[in-house]
Amino acid sequence: MIARQDMAWAEGLMPWRAPQEFPLVFALGGRTVRGIPADWAPEKEFRLLDACIEETVFTGRSPEGLEVRAECRRYRDFPCVELFATLTNRGGADTPLIEGLALAGTVEGGRASLYHGNGDTQREDGYAWETTPLDGPLTVEPDGDGTPCKGAFPYMRLIFAEHCVDLAVGWAGRWTARFEQAPEGLSVRVAQKRCHMVIRPGETMRTPRLTLLASDGDEERSRNVWRRWYFAHVLPRRNGRPLGPICCALTFEAEGMAEHTGASEKNQLEAIDGYLARGFRPDLWWIDAGWYPCGGDWPTTGTWRADETRFPRGLAPVGEKCRENGMDFLLWFEPERVRPDTELAREHPEWLLCHHGENGEPELNRLLDLSDPACCDALIELVDRRIREYGVTVYRQDFNMPPMPFWIENEAPDRVGAKENLHVQGYLRFWDTLRERHPDLLIDSCSSGGRRNELDAMRRAIPLHYTDVGYGNHPIRFLQCRQMFEWIPYFRVMNMDWLNDDGTYGRERRKADAYDYYTAMTPSLTDMTPFDADGEAAALALRMQAIWRRAAALTLGTDFYPLTGCRKSAGDLWAVQFHDPASGRGFLNLANGVAAEESTFVLCLRGLEPEKRYRLTSAETGAVREETGAALAAGQTYVQPPHTGDVWFYEELR
Repeated sequence: MIARQDMAWAEGLMPWRAPQEFPLVFALGGRTVRGIPADWAPEKEFRLLDACIEETVFTGRSPEGLEVRAECRRYRDFPCVELFATLTNRGGADTPLIEGLALAGTVEGGRASLYHGNGDTQREDGYAWETTPLDGPLTVEPDGDGTPCKGAFPYMRLIFAEHCVDLAVGWAGRWTARFEQAPEGLSVRVAQKRCHMVIRPGETMRTPRLTLLASDGDEERSRNVWRRWYFAHVLPRRNGRPLGPICCALTFEAEGMAEHTGASEKNQLEAIDGYLARGFRPDLWWIDAGWYPCGGDWPTTGTWRADETRFPRGLAPVGEKCRENGMDFLLWFEPERVRPDTELAREHPEWLLCHHGENGEPELNRLLDLSDPACCDALIELVDRRIREYGVTVYRQDFNMPPMPFWIENEAPDRVGAKENLHVQGYLRFWDTLRERHPDLLIDSCSSGGRRNELDAMRRAIPLHYTDVGYGNHPIRFLQCRQMFEWIPYFRVMNMDWLNDDGTYGRERRKADAYDYYTAMTPSLTDMTPFDADGEAAALALRMQAIWRRAAALTLGTDFYPLTGCRKSAGDLWAVQFHDPASGRGFLNLANGVAAEESTFVLCLRGLEPEKRYRLTSAETGAVREETGAALAAGQTYVQPPHTGDVWFYEELR
């Protein structure tokens, strides 16, 4: 799929030829520094990281002892460039004031538009997208709470007349991106939003990571070049193995208590046995918030050991049960939020940042200060012990508080942005160390849903819970999935149903039907069918899980084509296609809205070979049709009544 013209466009992604031209800019003691100045004695190192990635590194040092390290990675198999820089104080005193640390350069091309979204807003208006012509300067940045995906998504697309450039910001705090037309192309500047700091001796500060991927042609092609690059180079692997579909199971609100505050060794083991007795074979067993001592109030975080009254032997029996049955064991943590009178608060108050409200009273939550290396080291050891002790194979990290007010209150006037920068580095070091110690460990990234799924995190984790909004509202789920398939293509949904009897959506959970599965054909699924379900519900789950598993495998590493619009309307048809050009296999997923007025649709499949023949088979009815790729691309009629769904699997006839 990658063509010579794609790689040609990549040559115009912030080109530079010397250390002084590297797209890095900042002010040092009021003087503007660009790249690595010649009088900083720059040195160059070139190496191959693997067969597909080459890295060029420039280093240089100012007279004050400020060492700059500027990295550029170029991919040999994709038209992709990544830029990143660090500043380290090698001197014996604080550096002069550093301001505006940014990656800033020019992308070659003519007039452009920007395709961008608002991320996970924690409201129903999230995951909305728009295209803005860049007729004047445009600044894109998330809300001010300190998380990177709330209010603006750190994945964007520059659309030029003949090509596109996908752009991603890797930064787990508050970033900013500015776009402006320039005579030589399009000026792009990406930075940490707040930077007005001295760097203390021995400290390192870093820029966000900027990823740019070019492709010849239109947005449809750009979308699939990005997906192929993501599966090849971003999606985490386990011991070098690519991820397959993951079917999750859990007992939510056990004993009638919130989240997993009612979970116990007894009811967890009984639930696993109940699923296995009905023929279910989940890939993963999920224990979420509340397994620790918290008095039934799951946000009381800060004591990271199993509640002895409910788990007298700890969580090891659950982990062992999972291991015996070939299942992963996922365990939820929220280490950065600490409540008073928990073990962390009592034993290490010096590691906690406090924020005072308008009335002067301290907030209930404290922020664990990962900018402190000793704190970060201790957290690594604590979580590592729990992983080993309990047999955890999927570490789930949540984050349900805004960190920015805590960083701001605890910074000096000449250290604006320093706490944030060091916290971001500590957060990533924490994950990297866990993965080094446990090569088979999978990390699940969550932050009240999807507020923290920037690209640096996605290199290390997958978002098994990308939103806290609209689990059982099908139109909201469609809109969210539409964007996740495009940018972060490994994620999980629940086959949850909030449809009321009058056709509106509320929050009361209903018994799942086939439609709920057909609206959840994603790489990972949590089947909400209870472990003690009746025979009819169990039979439906077994039938639909088989369809889901076959479809889920075809969402991985394949091309994605949205065949209809996605307006978050219960009157719309959801029609998407996944296609594997190498094998000629794929599927068409249909789900007609509960308020739809039409049942007959003409859909045009994409990516097929015109002269070849394909056999399509309906998973729901078993109906079969055979057509040429040209006929399928020209348009075929599909009948899909309201509030029903289907998957048409297809294969190329050899």
